[in-house]
Amino acid sequence: MRSIRSLFYIFFLLIMGFSPYQTDARPHIADSLVRAGDSLRCLYRFSESLDMYSIALEVSPDSLFRQKVQEKMMLSENGKSMAGFTYSPVVVARHRFSIEDFFLYYPLEDKGWRSVPNQLDSTVSQFSKAIYVPSESDAILYSATDENGIRNIYRTERKDTIWTLPELINEQLTSASDEVYPMLSPDGKHLYFSSKGLYGVGGHDLYVSEWNEATRDWDVPVNMGFPYSSPADDFLYVNTADGRYSIFASNRSCSQDSVWVYVLESDSMPLRETVDDPDRLLRISMLEPTSIADKVKGSSDVKMEQEENKEIRKYMDQMDVVRSLKDSIASYNQSLDLSRERYGISSNQTERKRLADDILRRESMIPVFQRQLDEAVSTLQNIEMEFLFSGVVIDPDQLLQDASREIVGETVGYAFSKMQMGDALELNMEKPEPKFDYTLKVLEVGQFAEDNTIPSGIIYQIQIFSSVTKASEKNLKGLSPVFETRTSNGRYTYRVGLFSSYSDVLSCVNTVKKAGFKGAFVVGYVDGKETGLAKVRELEKKRKAAEPKFFKVTIVPDIEALDEVAMEGIIQQAAGKDVARIDVDGVSCYSVGPFDKREKAEEFATFVTGMGYGKASITEVAIKK
Repeated sequence: MRSIRSLFYIFFLLIMGFSPYQTDARPHIADSLVRAGDSLRCLYRFSESLDMYSIALEVSPDSLFRQKVQEKMMLSENGKSMAGFTYSPVVVARHRFSIEDFFLYYPLEDKGWRSVPNQLDSTVSQFSKAIYVPSESDAILYSATDENGIRNIYRTERKDTIWTLPELINEQLTSASDEVYPMLSPDGKHLYFSSKGLYGVGGHDLYVSEWNEATRDWDVPVNMGFPYSSPADDFLYVNTADGRYSIFASNRSCSQDSVWVYVLESDSMPLRETVDDPDRLLRISMLEPTSIADKVKGSSDVKMEQEENKEIRKYMDQMDVVRSLKDSIASYNQSLDLSRERYGISSNQTERKRLADDILRRESMIPVFQRQLDEAVSTLQNIEMEFLFSGVVIDPDQLLQDASREIVGETVGYAFSKMQMGDALELNMEKPEPKFDYTLKVLEVGQFAEDNTIPSGIIYQIQIFSSVTKASEKNLKGLSPVFETRTSNGRYTYRVGLFSSYSDVLSCVNTVKKAGFKGAFVVGYVDGKETGLAKVRELEKKRKAAEPKFFKVTIVPDIEALDEVAMEGIIQQAAGKDVARIDVDGVSCYSVGPFDKREKAEEFATFVTGMGYGKASITEVAIKK
């Protein structure tokens, strides 16, 4: 296999006009190979894309570049795995809409879509144009950015006239990248959303999580697979209330300012199959109805002209091109203005030089974009002149207005009816209370705890001293938070910190002693009552043993990166578990899990070592609810 790749690499260099020994050309060749791999991945040719990525790794020694390529390889590996569970749905209809308001054509409650209030999310995203809040809703699921600028799914609910402080819906539904457009099934038992950071093939993929009555929480989300997910962006999946249709949007084969909205026959028992032919997989993903008769319903005269006169359709399409170019130029200028602002406030010379180069490069492209727009406008004007000479009178505004009313998809009669936006939300939100930090710290001036109440459960503290007189902040020697209690004989006792495990409190004892309290020692509580330390530790062990345990397997490859055959074997053996590339002390490794039983993790680890893929270690992990 390696010799074939080497020959392909040499051939690729030659057709690109480079010598195989021209080392200074390697970064450009590596970039070209990655772009070729990306294109092949978008064509569902995952094995071929892996070959391109693998050769790119051989070409480039840059560690950051290699890491990005390895991430792309994981997407192609995921694609190969997902091809084994492909569904061929019956496509009822499809139509292309603007990204700005496509959601209004879903058969949901009229005026249910609303603009996102700043109280919930103040940032702008192409995948967060509105939130769905039907009338009389007592809970809102929505996507918003966290402090790192990553979109997560949050929930707030109404209590009387007050909406609760938003909180993350579930840790398992949160990734290192964006989650958008959360939507509940009509029965409330399934949550559909789109993620760019979970197991997928690139872009935003569609996922579903099922409500678990036993845990009263959402289960681990599952990628909905092909053709719902794709290498493009797929989002806003909805099952209609009558159970007839499944609807979702995607920007596959679209310009950036538009999306396809697909209407599929709902299937509660979908038949999955393995599709090895990339061309067939691509055809399935196009989701083309058996016959497409898109036409605009409204004025009967306009409808007849739309159906019979291809020139008017040509005119409408050209108007879309002009509008798209105008939007693109406006967006480009906004991005350019942002770079200029950053240049103006930056004091870092290296950053300013990079921004200056970027601004000059972007400014040089503006005439090109403007020329494209001028040509598109000229073409539109020529069509209008042809109409004028032929005696056809058109009203562009009327055409657009009629086009936005109701659009008929396939011949079965499904119609995309445009809903109205609802009124702006007026949310009376809870006021977040400033939270005292109960993490053990050594400050310049010590702090007493804001609340001396000991929480329920198992708690450990470090006792620092007791006194017949009340201590002041100076006596704390910088420790925080210090709890004060008064015994029945009138003495004051001072203890620091709140720890939920003996190992945690033990790791901080030396910190307290170094602060000046050499006689410090550990005390324990059970549900707020001071209890003997030995008994508290024993109870902690029993409770920990009763908790459900989860395990992950870390694979350290014998070689720098596992090849596609090894990855395919690992993914199949993992049987739906998450497979992620991680960095451990500068070494590229793989994390697989979670496994709910150690025996299953051990079986998988034995498979990894038995196949010669590398070393495998098992660690226990906590999955927070």
